This record gives sequence, structure tokens and C-alpha cells, in this order.
Amino acid sequence: MAFGQTVRFHRNQKGFGLNEFAERLGVSPAYWSRVEREQENPPRDDLVERVAAILEVKLDDLFCEAGRLPPDLRGDIKAVVTLYRRSRDARNTTSK
Repeated sequence: MAFGQTVRFHRNQKGFGLNEFAERLGVSPAYWSRVEREQENPPRDDLVERVAAILEVKLDDLFCEAGRLPPDLRGDIKAVVTLYRRSRDARNTTSK
């Protein structure tokens, strides 16, 4: 599921209307509607963080849906890639 679709699903599950949710984020309802309909790229990091807090969803999951790493992992991208590749290689070795 894409970022906007994911947020819309969780927003509806929590019972927030679009206008109320946009107000809580401090953005216009028109802008947020475009985000949820995938007509805008996922928003800047601070908005992704606020969305996660308001909807009580995992921050890492939302950043993954946005197609980017959480800010705290960006500074050490080499370690993240190394850890991922080791994990993937270990899974591939045990599944053979």
C-alpha cells in the first residue's frame, strides 16, 4: 500500500475526518487530500512524524511507505545496508 492510502486507512480507522486531521497537522485539507490520493509526494519528515504520532502507527512503517529511511538511520546508511544484506543473505542460506 502506498503512503497516502496507508494514512487514509489508519485515519479512517481512528475516526478522523479529513478536515480535522489536516487541522491537527497544520496543513490545508486540499493539500492533505492530494497526499492521500497520491497526487502529491509523501510530505516532509516532520509531518510524517506527526502523522505517526496522531494515528499511533509505527514511524518506521510510515517512512517505508513514503519510500525513504527514517531520519535517524540516514546518517549511517552504510551500516543499515550492511545489516540488511547480512540478514537477507542469512535468510537465503537457511531457506536452501
